[in-house]
Amino acid sequence: MGMLRMGVVGLGMGKGHAEGYLTHPDVDEVVLCDADAGRLQAVGDELGVTERYADPLVMFRNAGLDGVSIAVPNALHAPLTIMALRHGLHVLCEKPMATTTVEARRMNTAAAKAGRSLMINFSQRFEAASMAAKEQVDAGTVGPIYFGRTVWHRRRGVPKFGGWFGIHALSGGGPLMDLGVHRLDLALWLMGYPEPVSVTGSTYNVIVAPRARKQKKKFDVEELGCGLVKFDNGATLIVEASWAVNLPGSDSMITSLSGAKGGLVHRYGNGGYEAEIYTEENGSLYTKRLDARESPTPSAYAEFVDSIVQGRPPSVTGTEGLKVVKILEGIYRSAQSGREVRFRAAN
Repeated sequence: MGMLRMGVVGLGMGKGHAEGYLTHPDVDEVVLCDADAGRLQAVGDELGVTERYADPLVMFRNAGLDGVSIAVPNALHAPLTIMALRHGLHVLCEKPMATTTVEARRMNTAAAKAGRSLMINFSQRFEAASMAAKEQVDAGTVGPIYFGRTVWHRRRGVPKFGGWFGIHALSGGGPLMDLGVHRLDLALWLMGYPEPVSVTGSTYNVIVAPRARKQKKKFDVEELGCGLVKFDNGATLIVEASWAVNLPGSDSMITSLSGAKGGLVHRYGNGGYEAEIYTEENGSLYTKRLDARESPTPSAYAEFVDSIVQGRPPSVTGTEGLKVVKILEGIYRSAQSGREVRFRAAN
């Protein structure tokens, strides 16, 4: 395959996608699309991209693309992804994959029917600390993982307060959809993506709701959500995410997993991501810390392009994205009903 033409729809989060494609040696041209004319011009001028569209359908039809990033409000992920797939394009979709499992399944069906790749932008997998932890798990250092906790708390940090993030019809949910989705994928990936069988969850809106009322801003999602997930292999995972919580630290990210032979912690601290492995050997307890990684770590954008060039599935799949949405949707359903939600057999 020759040099690729890559497109980006949505230039908020999508600006980073465009920058990633522009630095890839196998990408010839990047094409931009955004309904906001001012943002389209500003980002296009900054990145030196001259081919620009206001309408994604027109871009899909006329731009001669090989692949496209969908980086728009969550509720638009499914329709735009399906549209792109039907036009024969490989798709890198921002997280969360969709706002419902029904939409996520439709996206996977469309990808299979089109014979095109659907990758989800779970970017935290592509950090050096994440990859080092995964290598240790795959090497058997930790053993089968049976319990974990994966967390992203912000003491105060509602993104673009008053914008689409806080409107359920556009976002599908609050910090679970925005932050928890990353830590959930990271934990599941390290655990080997077991099949969820049940979830019990709770959601809260105690701190932000009064602020929203006072400022007359619409905010109908949770400010904090949590869930207890059980899997078909007997493992259990606790998930927590918040935009506002009275806990220390402005941005607290930690994933801790316990296995039969050892454990691991992946956290954000000291200005970057860190990973530690904990084992017992000959009666002594050992801690192994990642200090540096000599081999370069690819970005999600590079992985997407490489998968197209090499004619292989991407390392992050729509099947995995569906499992994440399934768990998040289950937490919301459980929080609403006050009961455990049990899932049907894998689908």
